[in-house]
Amino acid sequence: MLLLWVKCLVGNTIPICANCDIRSIKEGITVASDFDTLLIKKGTYKEYNLLVNKPLTLLGENYPIVDGEDQGEIIRIVSDNVTIDGLFIINVGTSYTTDYAAIRVVESENFVIQNVVLEKLFFGIYLEKSKNGKVYHNKIIGDAIDEYNSGNGIQLWYSKNVEVEKNIVQHVRDGIYLEFSDNITIKNNTSTDNLRYGLHFMFSNDDVYSNNTFENNGAGVAVMFSKRIKMTGNTFKKNWGTAAFGVLLKEINDAEISGNTFEENTIGINIEGSNRIKYINNNFIKNGWAIKVLGACYTNSFSGNNFLYNSFDISYNSKLNDNVFDQNYWSEYTGYDLDKNGIGDVPYRPVKLFSYIVNKTPETIVLLRSLFMDIIDFSEKVSPVFTPDNLLDANPLMKPSK
Repeated sequence: MLLLWVKCLVGNTIPICANCDIRSIKEGITVASDFDTLLIKKGTYKEYNLLVNKPLTLLGENYPIVDGEDQGEIIRIVSDNVTIDGLFIINVGTSYTTDYAAIRVVESENFVIQNVVLEKLFFGIYLEKSKNGKVYHNKIIGDAIDEYNSGNGIQLWYSKNVEVEKNIVQHVRDGIYLEFSDNITIKNNTSTDNLRYGLHFMFSNDDVYSNNTFENNGAGVAVMFSKRIKMTGNTFKKNWGTAAFGVLLKEINDAEISGNTFEENTIGINIEGSNRIKYINNNFIKNGWAIKVLGACYTNSFSGNNFLYNSFDISYNSKLNDNVFDQNYWSEYTGYDLDKNGIGDVPYRPVKLFSYIVNKTPETIVLLRSLFMDIIDFSEKVSPVFTPDNLLDANPLMKPSK
């Protein structure tokens, strides 16, 4: 009896090809029983609106092409226990009223989407009210030119307990987008050359993203209106532009940002209305602004971070401060360490008056590194007037932290 149950759970393998008994994926789905595997042989299948309404595995052999011919959505999953593996999907239809996707998962769980290549798409992989699944090792290459007529690479909406791992996403609107999605793990992905954000959070809590690379996007990552987000070991690089940043934090509370590298961004981290966040052991290298604080940010702590050769380390637009900077390394620190304990004997004030002036009058940036700016920055350090007098690192490190 147990063997019979296991056999039913594993199912049969149904080959699909031009010369097989079953010649189309749609026909294969129709004739298949629960837990069968559709073995899709190499070839081109011009199909769309494929509805997977039973537990199945769609397994491609040598990356068969599923061509939607720009007609609309290509695969829609509405059953639990579905796996999509090894397909090459192209030509998703574009609509200004419907978010057509190459693969959409609707109110399902225990799904796996892996080893899939998506090109010429509107939305790539769209998870809707789904949970307990995995999006693994896919390559999503869009051809987005304008935000208004392009979709996102991987989108999660009202979804929970999903792993998004080892995906490559390029040339779409947002590489990865989360809205009302909790307990999501996003790791080891590469999201580059996207129009808007490499990763975008809205109203999503208790998520973790780690060891991802966000490079050359309109902006790196936007995290908005969310709680308890953990961001570790990521690289944010070359996100340049008048409104570009490595990370935007807006209305974020009780988060941890640790072990990340922010390199050559217009702004490393842009912070607004975000509280009780721990910034630990991050590297800020050659950014315009390493950290830009726009107000209403309280009870945050910065420790063990390395600020290396940024035009401005900290920009701060408020006289109020209860944020703590302690034992960070600042490449512009010129103090001394007479007792040789690795900590500077003189506190460091990271906020320059010039950064305050540039915030008020952006055109003054042309005076960067002029002697006049050096003089007024020195005067602000001696006697703070426009910046919080308690915003300082009392224990600056003499060497970068590891």
